[in-house]
Amino acid sequence: MSLREDISNYIVLALKEIEDPRPNLVSRDPFEVDKLAISQFPALLLTFAIENRETATMGNTGVGRRMGTIEYDLRGFVRGTELDTLRNVLIEAVEEKLEQDRYLGLKSQGVTDCQVTEIEVIPRLQPLAEVRIRLVVSYNYLRGNT
Repeated sequence: MSLREDISNYIVLALKEIEDPRPNLVSRDPFEVDKLAISQFPALLLTFAIENRETATMGNTGVGRRMGTIEYDLRGFVRGTELDTLRNVLIEAVEEKLEQDRYLGLKSQGVTDCQVTEIEVIPRLQPLAEVRIRLVVSYNYLRGNT
């Protein structure tokens, strides 16, 4: 399995472990939030946004170290009253969960950091609220023939 896939799977599993507020839906597959049952909130959707790579070192044998970052958009949806509070509690829970292991359990595979870098409130009509949380995962790996 690719490191990219391992990172995505780890993030989803970690988000499913959040206890308060417990997300009732965590997915990498798009869903129509307007069609979710009330019991499926809060809901989280993880999508791959962009990946950047660069060469860090290059050896004479074609083997070199590469560095990269993967940016994910994590969209969080809450439903109810006091939407700003519900949204803020969800953001805090996500940040706290991901801070528990900034290597995402993948340090030996080259992950060097994971952090929330941006939070954006997406306007929605009540009783729904949405937030986009940008996660950036840094990693490095060896590339080439040995």
